[in-house]
Amino acid sequence: MKLMVVGCGQCGGRIADQFSKLNRVAHVRRGVDIATNVVAVNSDVADLSGLEHIRADYQHRILIGSQKTSGHGVGKINEMGAEIARDDGDKLIEAIKNTPNFGETDAFLLIAGAAGGTGSGSISVLSQQIKERFPEKPVYNMLVLPFAYEEATEERSVFNVGICLKSCYLVADAIFLVDNQRFIKASHSLRANLDKINYHMVKPFYNLLCAGEEKNSKYIGSKVMDGGDIIQTLSGWTVIGFGQAKTPNLRFSRNADFREQSSEVRKGAEAINAALADLSLRCNPTDAKRGLYLLTAAQADMSMDLINEMSGALKGMATEATIRTGDYPRGDKTLDVTVVLSELVNSSRVMDYFSKTISYINNSRRRQSGLEYGFRGVEDSFKDIPSLL
Repeated sequence: MKLMVVGCGQCGGRIADQFSKLNRVAHVRRGVDIATNVVAVNSDVADLSGLEHIRADYQHRILIGSQKTSGHGVGKINEMGAEIARDDGDKLIEAIKNTPNFGETDAFLLIAGAAGGTGSGSISVLSQQIKERFPEKPVYNMLVLPFAYEEATEERSVFNVGICLKSCYLVADAIFLVDNQRFIKASHSLRANLDKINYHMVKPFYNLLCAGEEKNSKYIGSKVMDGGDIIQTLSGWTVIGFGQAKTPNLRFSRNADFREQSSEVRKGAEAINAALADLSLRCNPTDAKRGLYLLTAAQADMSMDLINEMSGALKGMATEATIRTGDYPRGDKTLDVTVVLSELVNSSRVMDYFSKTISYINNSRRRQSGLEYGFRGVEDSFKDIPSLL
């Protein structure tokens, strides 16, 4: 499956930068391309300048709203981010149309930090514009939820998240939810944490996107996980995870001891459990209506018993989901599993943000009323006091 990736704002741009790197890795190591284009859209010149892998020309690093922001961002005011996206969205549409291999694009993926300004405000507007211009291709969003300290210290962040979640839900075909806090390492520096987090966000997509683009017949699976399977799975709130189990001596044989074979098969369930533990957002698998998993391992390490064990393990947890499966015979000494759970019908985290956003709006209105009343009172109280000015 080939995506066209658009990073919106600082957070989205940095994650898109990782997708650009991932595409290069896929091209060099596997001879396939998983992105037809990777673009960053921002209102801040410095943020665009800090990217490493996205091409530096104006059709890949797109500056919007320069007349209103002078290239310095919108200061977390996502309403302004939406406004400048409406005004300058044609720059992105032009860049999309000028993509040489645009016809190979299976879907769009737009990425943003939900708590920011430019990204949070622009992602839903740009998604809508893309859907209107290219209605035949799915449009997916990836929304990155804020760190715990951001929620605790910046009330505006929670408001931005709630508005962004609602707006994207109304327009996108599916929304990947990613929790920043799940990947943080307390002992690492800020930059190391952010780099590691961004890497973890894109890593689960690698095998999933490569499997359907594989050209070498030796590495084409018995049951290929291609773009059609992925598109049919993705809907509404979605999470993705990656798990791995080491299998240094895993080779299925008729002569294998039954204890060894039983242990080998259990490795599949171990990898599934690792992927579920590493989901981009903690959720209850029983809330998913759709799902998929892709097993990536050496051909000799895969068997029907292993597939049955893995399918049973995932179905046992995602009991309400229609699950698609696929195998990708690449790898060595590990079982790598990518899991996607989609159409989550009861995401407690999302509902919590909606509740907090409503509370924020109500509190802001009360404070505003109180300030106006208090200001009039201050004027009345000091009107008889002489001034030195």
